[in-house]
Parts: sequence; C-alpha cells; structure tokens
Amino acid sequence: MLPEKITSLQNPRIKQLVKLRERRERDDAGLFLIEGYREVRRALEKNIRIGELYFCPEWFLGENEPALIEQAIQAGAQLYELSKEAFAKCAYRDRPDGLLAVAPQWKLGLGEVALSAQPFVLVVESIEKPGNLGTILRSADAAGVDAVIVCDAVTDVFNPNVVRSSTGVLFSVPIVLADSATVHAWLREKSIRIVATTPDAQLLYSQADLRGPLSIVMGSEQYGLSEFWLKESNALVRIPMAGQADSLNVAMATIITLFEAVRQRNG
Repeated sequence: MLPEKITSLQNPRIKQLVKLRERRERDDAGLFLIEGYREVRRALEKNIRIGELYFCPEWFLGENEPALIEQAIQAGAQLYELSKEAFAKCAYRDRPDGLLAVAPQWKLGLGEVALSAQPFVLVVESIEKPGNLGTILRSADAAGVDAVIVCDAVTDVFNPNVVRSSTGVLFSVPIVLADSATVHAWLREKSIRIVATTPDAQLLYSQADLRGPLSIVMGSEQYGLSEFWLKESNALVRIPMAGQADSLNVAMATIITLFEAVRQRNG
C-alpha cells in the first residue's frame, strides 16, 4: 500500500505531532516521539513498537532511509509521507533528517530489573535538564550498568531531547522511575552498596572501593543530592576540583565516576 501523503499544516495528524512535544500531551496519550534515522533504527533494533512513521525524502541525509522505512513497515508501522513544510512544522530538530516515529511509552518496575551477578546500578535524583539525562543514559550504556533508576523525576524520560541526546540508548538501557525511599529500600533488600557523590565528601571517588554490588547516586544540577541520600548512603565521594569551578556538569561527573567503577571492576 502507498503511504498517505500529508501536505497541509492544518492536518490533524500534524497538529497531534506538534502536541506530543509537550509532556502533558505525551502522558495523556501514552505516546512519545522518536526523531532521526539513528534513533528510529535503534528503536526497531530493540523491538520498540512503532505505531506510525512519518517521512519526508526532501530532508533525507543519506541513502539508507528507504531500507529503514521498509523495516518499519514490516514491524507494523503505519506510514505517512509529509511535505517538506509539514515535516519541518512537527520536527523537533532545527535541521531534521526526514524520519519521525510515534511509539507507546512504557514503564519498568524495580522488580523487573535483571541484575547481574555483581549488580551495577546508576541512580539519578531530580535531574532537571533533558540533555543531561540523555547524556547520562549514553554513559550508563557505555559503562554497562544493569539499570538507570530515576528518582523523583523532574525531567520526562520521553522528552524529545532525552531521546535525541541519548542517541536512542533510551531503548537499550533499562530505566525505572521511582521515589527515593522506595529505591533505597530496594537497594538494601538486594544488598547493593550505595555510593553517593557530593562536593563536600572527604573521600575521593578514586579512593573508594567501587567493586562488588554497587549503586552510584548522582544529584540534580542545581542542588546536588538531597539530605535523604547523603544520610542513607554507605559512602560519600567527591571528584577533586583544582580550578575555580566548585562543581562539574552532572553528566560529566557521572561519566567520570562510572568509568572509575568500570576500571576497578575490570581490574
């Protein structure tokens, strides 16, 4: 079947795509947007169910898009071809690449997390910026964590900028949303050591023992970790700062701490 073609900016589907940029609309519909060739490809690779795929050949950047579109069709996606202007209206990126998918949101509970023999978990509390959360997900994927647990979420994990900055890793790293008290109780139940990061700690992150069952806890950009995690953790660590700045970007601090744990655990 030939795809339905949409040229009007007033088409109801175009209006719905624009609405899905907003968190309330995404939550009400139980849907979110996946924009970009790499992101759509990774979603299909991880068997994310894509209900609708919108495309515009005039925005394509390469020659592999038709094969990806065919893959989406085989996976059951409904296809829509947009005019260049219509695609630009509903795209999130300044320079789109001609592919935009709509998929259902999902929820994963703590009881569904598959822990390895030596559990390695990243806990982030109240991360505010979608770009930081997306970068944190990429770092967690690269470090091989069992799961990322988002406590007391401020940023929606299905924000288009989280999907974009995670480069589709959102689909491969198990992500759980829960409140801090519930997560803390779960970590204790699983005998997973809790190491929290704060600039006020005496112990350097490189001097801490990050082997064995481990959860690393990172705080928000503006306020750092809450008193709850500072009091309830097994150890507090800091990254040394030699210059004028008193803190690092939370995504960068996460990368540094995660890969020190990787170094120790692989050593």
